[in-house]
Amino acid sequence: MAKRPLTFDAEALRSFVTGIELGSFVLAAERLGRSTSAISAQLKKLEQQAGAALVQKSGRHLALTERGEILLGYARRLLSLNDEACAAMTASAVGGEVRLGLQEDFGEVLLPAILGKFARAHPNVQISASVSRNLPLLTGIKQNELDLALSWQGDDSTPFSQPLGRLPLRWIGDAQFDVNALLDSNTPLPLLVFDAPCIMRNAATAALDRAGIPWRIAFTSRSLGGIWAAATAGLGITLRTEMGMPNSLRHLEASSLPEMGDIGIVLHQSNCQLTPATEYLQQTIRELFPLQFSR
Repeated sequence: MAKRPLTFDAEALRSFVTGIELGSFVLAAERLGRSTSAISAQLKKLEQQAGAALVQKSGRHLALTERGEILLGYARRLLSLNDEACAAMTASAVGGEVRLGLQEDFGEVLLPAILGKFARAHPNVQISASVSRNLPLLTGIKQNELDLALSWQGDDSTPFSQPLGRLPLRWIGDAQFDVNALLDSNTPLPLLVFDAPCIMRNAATAALDRAGIPWRIAFTSRSLGGIWAAATAGLGITLRTEMGMPNSLRHLEASSLPEMGDIGIVLHQSNCQLTPATEYLQQTIRELFPLQFSR
């Protein structure tokens, strides 16, 4: 008789995934409304089923073992399907409209996945999506013109917001763009930026000033597509994340360019109490973001 395959416990998988995403199983316990000891017991059960340790300490942080990294990918997919099935069972009871705003960086990559998954589970909900920049998005939330908004983390915020994760900031340009030659000759770096005000524009110019690297604004645009087109044409370099970056561009590595760290992604909501439709969309976004990071 063939040996029956293991059936992983969904709640244990959820605790594992949440702990890794938050970088702490104590925070995972708070997020999931469980005790720390219950989360630890679930992790131990998963490790027994997997036959290996899943996490290990790396300084003050958690690090995945090789087996843990393998299980994490499967766990996210299993939970996503589980939650989609759960949402589908209640789809007939959910209707209305949700007004969603998001940064252009997220639109091309994330919006199709969000709309596809959400529409399958909640066919009676109408989504009104607007792609914009940080300031209009936060204004829309504060003035109750948007229900949810996905933005970069900056100095300004809203009363009801939650961090979703962080992405590294990169100097990006065409593969043939010789940034080292410009740096060696002390020629001002041509920057491709959004019209002011812009979080990444400010971060780029401030970092270059601190490093003593001369720069000039070579191209400004109101759209991310314009920035990518200018970079592809070799007009200069830009500071962005790699989310939505065209395949024709690359992360420019030069020892003289300042390291830029990372930037947070924040999900804002207009009210503390959400409609059922808005709450389901919020859950969908929270589930899909880690999947984008893991690619």
